[in-house]
Amino acid sequence: MLVRDPVQGDIYLTENERAVLECKEIQRLRGIKQLGTAYLVYPGCVHTRFDHSLGVLATARRILRHLEWAGWSIPPEEQELVTIAALIHDVTHVPFGHTFEDERQIWPRHDSGHRLQYFLSPETELGQTLRRLGVLEPVRAILQGRGPRPWMSELIASTVDADLLDYLRRDSYFAGLRHDYDDRIFTYFILVDDHLVMNMSRHQQERPDARSEILHLLRIRYYLTERVYLHHAKVASGAMIAKAVEIASRTWLREEQLYTLSDELFLDLLTRFPDATVAELAERVRLRRLYKRAYVLSGASLGGQTAQIIQRFSGQSRDREHLEETLARRAGLRPGQVIVYCPKATFFKEVAVPVRTTRGVMPLSSLDSPLSGDVAALAREYGELWRLMVFAPAEHREAVRRACEEEFGLPSEYRAEAG
Repeated sequence: MLVRDPVQGDIYLTENERAVLECKEIQRLRGIKQLGTAYLVYPGCVHTRFDHSLGVLATARRILRHLEWAGWSIPPEEQELVTIAALIHDVTHVPFGHTFEDERQIWPRHDSGHRLQYFLSPETELGQTLRRLGVLEPVRAILQGRGPRPWMSELIASTVDADLLDYLRRDSYFAGLRHDYDDRIFTYFILVDDHLVMNMSRHQQERPDARSEILHLLRIRYYLTERVYLHHAKVASGAMIAKAVEIASRTWLREEQLYTLSDELFLDLLTRFPDATVAELAERVRLRRLYKRAYVLSGASLGGQTAQIIQRFSGQSRDREHLEETLARRAGLRPGQVIVYCPKATFFKEVAVPVRTTRGVMPLSSLDSPLSGDVAALAREYGELWRLMVFAPAEHREAVRRACEEEFGLPSEYRAEAG
């Protein structure tokens, strides 16, 4: 089977890969956008987790090809285990999942064990197909990070891996941002003691080209986070959906109901929800009548209080619910019209990518070289992207800002321009 992809080009699938691709659980991913509500900011960002899954398969195969070219002998059956795992690595995602799994933590993350257990169970077409092909248990092990050989899991889910290499290129392409890495990056992958490592040395000498290309990759990751993943309108729309889900989950909405839904079906479900606040929030997102920033604080304003603020108001927090209710009351608004967005601290996990130097294998962030200062600076800048934001309807944001400044005792770092 041959599939034409705008990012990865022609993607060839084996008969086994095709059988997996055609399972309804994988086809469902056609209806789940890769970047959630980013399309409300970048209209081209309508690419899906289905597209990305194919791209990760293609990228994984490319890494495998370069490993073989460099001298590692990898049996074909092991290669196919990896590519099948790559194809289904996102099967557990639900519509807009990152918005309410990571920040508000209403339900466990998409990669939690119980969700994978469901999608690979005998009740699903995917589980039945994997069992018929004789690959169910090894593929499950790879997805759970305990593959037959460590590198098999690391190639799909680690720091710099097939997943990252596809979504950096794919997200940039569909957002219309002209950022890309050099394909030479694929030649830097090697295996050391059965682990996937980036090679930064050759003939007992450091490779400046490898150092600079890995750093370039990290800069693209930072740039996309700043410009796309944490764009204030994307954050606002995601926070509105998360608030709607939080309210709906108190009554009859259950996690399992999302396992068969697309983005549009889920939004439609929320717009018809009996609770007026849930329905209004979902309809506002659908029509792009988004809440606006009323109050913003960064670590620069909070200083040593940042960790305490995160502990109090991130995740499933009664303190946050109480704060939202207090701010709404002071501003003369209904509950649900004020939303506090307080994510966990941002960490740049990619700087921990294992690299081989003339002194052995170590995390990139531990490297003592001219590159280390750039890596440390980039990791620091990434951490500084953290913001606490309070969102409210545009016509009420001044009242909410005043309520927030009274509550926190600090001026907002953001003030809307008049008019």
